[in-house]
Amino acid sequence: MDYKLELVLLPVSDVDRAKAFYLEQAGFDLLVDTGVNGVGRVVQVTPPGSSCSIGFGTGITDATPGSARGTHLIVTDIEAARKELLERSVAVSEVRHLDAGGWVAGPHPERGDYQSFADFSDPDGNSFVLQEVGRPTRDA
Repeated sequence: MDYKLELVLLPVSDVDRAKAFYLEQAGFDLLVDTGVNGVGRVVQVTPPGSSCSIGFGTGITDATPGSARGTHLIVTDIEAARKELLERSVAVSEVRHLDAGGWVAGPHPERGDYQSFADFSDPDGNSFVLQEVGRPTRDA
């Protein structure tokens, strides 16, 4: 039996503001924006290239707006992804990696999978972590 993660719910305080952020700044694609039996609204957006979407709206979660933390977005080139988000006016942290002494500025020296990170948040404070995986080697 396969179990496919296809939707993660985010708690937001303003659905239209969140929708504008994810579509216009983060560059996600809109899949759904609909009412739900007169009791709420569901918006579903998908990061480019992802098979998992993000959902938010009214009447779909009782979590506190901004309480989602650390949702990982996997990218093959963390520096290019960061640059693209910055160009779209998303505030993104500097790229960093871990070594024996803790966090160090810049991507992992060997650009190893799961080693380089950067963060950003939506207008409510729900946070995302960019993580580099599958970066093509320059020798290939």
